[in-house]
Amino acid sequence: MPKFLTNPYLLLTLTALFWSGNMVLGRGIRADVPPLALAFWRWAIAFLLVLPLALPHFKAQWPLLKKGWRPVLLLGLLGVGGYNTFAYLALQTTTATNAVLLNSFIPVATIAISWAFLGKRLTPLAATGVVVSLLGALTIVARGELGVLLHLNLNIGDLWMLGAVAVWAIYTVGLAWRPAGVHPMLALAAFTLVGLAALFPAYLWEMAQGRTINVHAGSLLSLAYVGIFPSFVGYIFYNRGVAEVGANKASLFIHLMPVFGTLLSVVFLGEIPHPYHYAGIALIFAGIWLTMKKG
Repeated sequence: MPKFLTNPYLLLTLTALFWSGNMVLGRGIRADVPPLALAFWRWAIAFLLVLPLALPHFKAQWPLLKKGWRPVLLLGLLGVGGYNTFAYLALQTTTATNAVLLNSFIPVATIAISWAFLGKRLTPLAATGVVVSLLGALTIVARGELGVLLHLNLNIGDLWMLGAVAVWAIYTVGLAWRPAGVHPMLALAAFTLVGLAALFPAYLWEMAQGRTINVHAGSLLSLAYVGIFPSFVGYIFYNRGVAEVGANKASLFIHLMPVFGTLLSVVFLGEIPHPYHYAGIALIFAGIWLTMKKG
């Protein structure tokens, strides 16, 4: 990995950028790529990419991987088989606004689980930072209007998204128990293989229901993007970031997703930022700065 990509905060920032694009694509191609097909093929692509990097470590580290099969199984089911599948199912029936809003509660859920099971607590300053950052994310999602939040209509898709939030929070905290001594590429390959094994029967069921991919250049490029950046590169960066700064701080970078969603809309859709965008972005960065600040 290039030296400039060893900074965990840069890795987590880039991860949020990749995942922002994933959320937009998941909503945009829902008519052409069914949710289980999208989840399966994104990870099939990621597995093909990580396998050549994992195989050189397999023989020497197989005993460690075998010894830690329980966390491998759990993390594979949660991080690969669970979160994205739930999110894609959610995006079939909920709006991107609702999905991003509910996704913003991942840091809060992660901190709560980390406190309950690991006994880890935030300093008052860091806790203030989490609240400030969350307010910033909500400001962007709600377009600066409290009424938007008060009049949100929740549906079955929102329940799927809440499930995704819980799954990702548990995965983030659970990374503390990943097998020690196993190379990150081998660990990611093992997680991905477990997730694919869980997704395959569900994918076959979806096809049996007559829901198949509408193959064209747009759908194929979308699959390539979600397989390469949010899955392969994004998970490498996120797992490394969690290992470096801990679950609580790492999860806070999820709040950058509304920021990048705004920037992507400006660049690709020609949308004009509004004052609430600037206010929300300022709050998010202030919150992250407070959480990272020592003392």
